[in-house]
Amino acid sequence: MRQAVINFLNSKKEYVLLAGLAAGIYPFLRYLNIRFFIVNSPRHILFFGTLFLVLPAVTAYLFYFISTKVKILHKYSKFVLPFVNFSVFSVLLILITVGVKKKLIVLALVAAVILAVLLYKHLKKVVIFQFILGLMAFSVLAIKYYHSINQSYEWMDQPDDIESVIFKKKPNIYVIQPDGYASFSELRKGYYDFDNSNFESFLHDQNFKLYTDFRSNYESTLYSNSSLFAMRHHQYLAKDNKENEFYDFRSVIIESNPVLSVLERNNYKTHLLLQEPYFVLGKSDLGYDYCNIQPEELSFFSGAFDMDNDIKSDLNALINNNEVGPNFYFIEKIKPWHVENRQSNSKGIKEEGDLYLKRLIEVNEWLVDVVSSINQNDPNSLIVIIADHGGYVGFDYQSQSRTKTLDRDLLYSIFGSALAVKWPNGEVPTYDNQLKTSVNLFRVLFSYLGENDSYLKQLEHDKSYLIIEEEAPAGVYETIDDTGEIVFEKVE
Repeated sequence: MRQAVINFLNSKKEYVLLAGLAAGIYPFLRYLNIRFFIVNSPRHILFFGTLFLVLPAVTAYLFYFISTKVKILHKYSKFVLPFVNFSVFSVLLILITVGVKKKLIVLALVAAVILAVLLYKHLKKVVIFQFILGLMAFSVLAIKYYHSINQSYEWMDQPDDIESVIFKKKPNIYVIQPDGYASFSELRKGYYDFDNSNFESFLHDQNFKLYTDFRSNYESTLYSNSSLFAMRHHQYLAKDNKENEFYDFRSVIIESNPVLSVLERNNYKTHLLLQEPYFVLGKSDLGYDYCNIQPEELSFFSGAFDMDNDIKSDLNALINNNEVGPNFYFIEKIKPWHVENRQSNSKGIKEEGDLYLKRLIEVNEWLVDVVSSINQNDPNSLIVIIADHGGYVGFDYQSQSRTKTLDRDLLYSIFGSALAVKWPNGEVPTYDNQLKTSVNLFRVLFSYLGENDSYLKQLEHDKSYLIIEEEAPAGVYETIDDTGEIVFEKVE
């Protein structure tokens, strides 16, 4: 290999296509690393492979061909390949890291001109360096791929035969998830200090029972919902935040899980209604019978939150067109959300809290409309309003939660999440006091629908977990125990 490199450097041959290919190889592999579970379908690989590799190579060839055939450009031909290489490499890096930033792209093109003039004699060394970067990125990608194909789903195995439950009752089921809606008890106190009585009164009038002290077991949407639909704890697979990138929690939520298996066995038609494409990015095989966002309809450059679908209209159309039942609807609304994710985007504790409460009022209005519509058209249905986690009010930014804290109100700001259930015909089961955390929601619901409380013998524990990276050895920690008390114990 050393001799091959020496021969390449000493060769007088112009490696035109290689100069273009080298410019895109590292950005391409780096992009696959960054969006590993989003850009992993064959159509994505083909598209981005063409964009990052084929197009730069063709561009280099065309620019070089024109510079050698047009007489007035002959004297500049020695700068063409370096310019194409430097400009493609830098622009692609900008696009995959910060997006379309016009000023940065213009600066990159100007820098490419200067570098082309200064370093045109060293282009082959630059090409070798770019391939070395690509090799490094490929090694990381290979590790991720190895972990992904060897990931185990044993944690989803049920301890009993609940997946064989036969429902004695088959109402239409609506599970509505307002993202980040804090628990009703926490909204009244702590860092929220918000009067939500008008909306709570509406829910009571609509025959909902409010589970005021309910909380989630995990701190974010993917972690929380994967546990919700698996009816089991994963404890973040007891790994740190970086290592959890190896695991595709999205597939558990929208492709295959015990909840969908139970519903299918009981002849439910399942519907996934999303405001944003967050769950379906990079997917091709949804486990739901219907989804209002089809993965193949999305742009290759689609982000997680760039659609804002009118879920209410989608839901009303389904209710009007569907047969009597039974139907299951999982409805995800990206409000009231939570404080900003990163410190760089945060507006500070107070303003972030004020913005959260403003969004809470907006989602209350939306929930009133949706619930009223369901009750009007489907009065004997089972309706569940369940949040995936709290709003993080009291934090400057969401990822600040990875720093150790024993502050009770901060921890409940993360985990305290709304739960309200409208039981069909007002028949509230005597064991609904088991509805304490999200991991056990469907086990309780299926016990009720199957009229078989023996499934309650295998309830998961009601602990809440955080990934901690600061002020303590990095890892997964139990932060709220079964009884709701604050603890700090590392999960081994």
